[in-house]
Amino acid sequence: MVVEAHHHHRSTLKQKNKPFKSHHATKSALKDIAKGRTVRQSSKSPVVSTVAQARLNRRNTQKQAQAAKRASLVAATRIFNGTDGAPRIVAVIPLSEDIDTPACIQALGKCIDEEIYGINENTNIWTMKTSRFKTSLQFLPVPIARPFAALDAARAADYTLILLSPTIEVTPAGDSLLRMLQAQGLPTTVTAIPPTTPSILDPKSKPGILRSLLSFMNYFDPAQRRVFDLGAPSDALNALRALAEGCPDEVKWRAGRPWVVGESVEFGEGGVLKVTGVVRGGRLSPNRLVHVPNHGDYRVLKIVSAPIPRAKHSKPSAMDVEVAPVLLAERVPSSADSLVSTNVADDMANEQTWPTEEEMAGALHDKGEGEVPDAEKGTTPKRIKRIPKGMTEYQASWIVDESEDEDEEHAEGNEAGLGQIDEDEEMVPLDDTLDVESERKSVVAFQELDMEEEQKQLTSWRKRTQEEQDAQSFPDEIDTPQDTPARTRFARFRGLQSLRTSPWDPYENLPREYARIFEFEDFKRTERDMWRELEDDGNLLQPGVRVTIFIEGVPREASVSSESLFVLYGLLKHEHKKTVLHFTVQRNTEYEGSVRSKDPLILCYGPRRLRVNPVYSQHTRGGGKGPNNVHKFERFLWHGTTTVASVYAPIAFGKQPCMLLRETQDPQSPDLVAMGTFMNPDTTRIIAKRLILTGHPFKVHKKTATVRYMFFNPDDIQYYKPIQLYTKHGRTGHIRESLGTHGYFKAHFDGPINQMDTVCMSLYKRVYPRWSENWVAPRAGGGTDDEMEE
Repeated sequence: MVVEAHHHHRSTLKQKNKPFKSHHATKSALKDIAKGRTVRQSSKSPVVSTVAQARLNRRNTQKQAQAAKRASLVAATRIFNGTDGAPRIVAVIPLSEDIDTPACIQALGKCIDEEIYGINENTNIWTMKTSRFKTSLQFLPVPIARPFAALDAARAADYTLILLSPTIEVTPAGDSLLRMLQAQGLPTTVTAIPPTTPSILDPKSKPGILRSLLSFMNYFDPAQRRVFDLGAPSDALNALRALAEGCPDEVKWRAGRPWVVGESVEFGEGGVLKVTGVVRGGRLSPNRLVHVPNHGDYRVLKIVSAPIPRAKHSKPSAMDVEVAPVLLAERVPSSADSLVSTNVADDMANEQTWPTEEEMAGALHDKGEGEVPDAEKGTTPKRIKRIPKGMTEYQASWIVDESEDEDEEHAEGNEAGLGQIDEDEEMVPLDDTLDVESERKSVVAFQELDMEEEQKQLTSWRKRTQEEQDAQSFPDEIDTPQDTPARTRFARFRGLQSLRTSPWDPYENLPREYARIFEFEDFKRTERDMWRELEDDGNLLQPGVRVTIFIEGVPREASVSSESLFVLYGLLKHEHKKTVLHFTVQRNTEYEGSVRSKDPLILCYGPRRLRVNPVYSQHTRGGGKGPNNVHKFERFLWHGTTTVASVYAPIAFGKQPCMLLRETQDPQSPDLVAMGTFMNPDTTRIIAKRLILTGHPFKVHKKTATVRYMFFNPDDIQYYKPIQLYTKHGRTGHIRESLGTHGYFKAHFDGPINQMDTVCMSLYKRVYPRWSENWVAPRAGGGTDDEMEE
């Protein structure tokens, strides 16, 4: 029987037509397609269609953004509104010597027929009430070529009025001042030229000059749109409208920080300074400290109201009602900040062998004696060394201390030997001289050098350029001394297998300054808690209130009138304590001088100015610490790189801008060296100074080489034998054995080396900055106020 075979095609070859889609399918057809599946309506999805809902969402989002922007604008300008509103502070900064500042301000008042109060008097604040714009303005005029006065005025102002000359170019000093203002944080800027006559400025060339000045200002402030001509009434009115009706941009570092511009400063009884002004910025607390520039930080005793004096009524029979001052806030001793900025260093904290008082008393009781026994043979008791009055410890160290017999002979032949000392010089003990010297150093840090030391420093300064070039070509390389053993010369250095990963204890062998500073367990958490506590505190004065602040302990010199205005800055909690601060800085491209680590500079950050000797180190990309928080020390501050500058300074919260200035022969024209931002107060950051000892491969055989000129005695080779070697071509190795007595040694590497290669060994030592001091701005005559203790 034959079975009939059936032929089947593959399913992939069968044609499948596209199913028919109908927008008008019946309910039964949709059920068949769904095959029992049901679509659950989402609780978040609206009932209306998606297209309509998207349109409503867009409109609602735009409406909310518009309302938020309007609310922020109203909140920013609320303190300026009304008859009792705070005045708008305008810093007037001229950049050329031919600019007449009073004429420019009078041109603003003339366009609306308003009087300028105080412009004809020797005051630091000029006031103008603009009834047309329902506000008042306070002008802070800055003398020409006074950069520190300009920085102080711009730091407390809402607006900055930059006055440019249409006929004279901006000098390098003016260009440097604009860079300083930009680094400090420039408020809302209005640029103008003074009124000029047609004979001085041709009307045809005026538009081109204004465009050129606008292009110049756009380099420093890209938000500038035009330069106003105060000689034209319409332009003067527009400039005044920009100052009186605009919303000043917020300077980021001033957010949440109160300050008061002193309209009147009086020194009362008991050493209490009374400052009257309007609270600006953040909310003011009597429990926090305040900073007085050039003098230091002080405590607030109390704050009382200072109502604005009212004008007399128009009716003769009406009586003036004077509002008496009211106590607004008073310091609470339990919650107030302390004036302690540093810890008291205990020199005996690490001494383990010093006997206690009980042990010493017990030892004396056992001996049956009531006094301390004499010094044992071989010890050196303390002697009072008598030297001429005024001689320093360094000068006294050169006086040869001989035996008593020789001292008598020396006294007899004093006229022949050291008889050049004047007869009026008084011989005093060395300890008393040190006390006098320390008191003198606290007032002025200048010490005249002899001719030999002066010539030595001059020669060192002239070699700066060559040292900087060598540091770029051969970074950290140094020649091993031949007359001194390397283990003695580099006793404080250590070897590390890896700078980034090798362990290094941050609390070993710390200097004495580290016993005086404060350390945060978690700085970010402390900052968050501080801001949260500030928001929850209800006993704070709101901005816009005119008050009189009573401050304790301020010296009388602070109330003396000077060319710069008096501004009082409120500090946040903990901002008086000193620690190690790190700033990320970049070199000013216009400064061509050499900047070395520990060079004396002026650090400006927030309301403070300090004389510092910063230490520079490499900045890790992203601000990371690495496994061991070790960062390489930089000998110079290079161009085009971001570097970390470390100093001892009071704590600062937030991203505070900073700048480094260098004093010149003219105290009123400092050089802008660098600018940057505050990074963190990390006391565990290790700044490691690297030294590279180099040697020459004298003989080479495959992976083994005989190296010379790295050391010059076999004891140094044995001492540094555990440290790893490397070459400039990437080979690594170790010392095998010493050869001979002249410092030759045999080394083995991980691969064949070339005789043209250089063998290197890296040594590291931790470095620290020097202690900082308060810096005092120079006066107009070139002198400075006495430095005040913190």
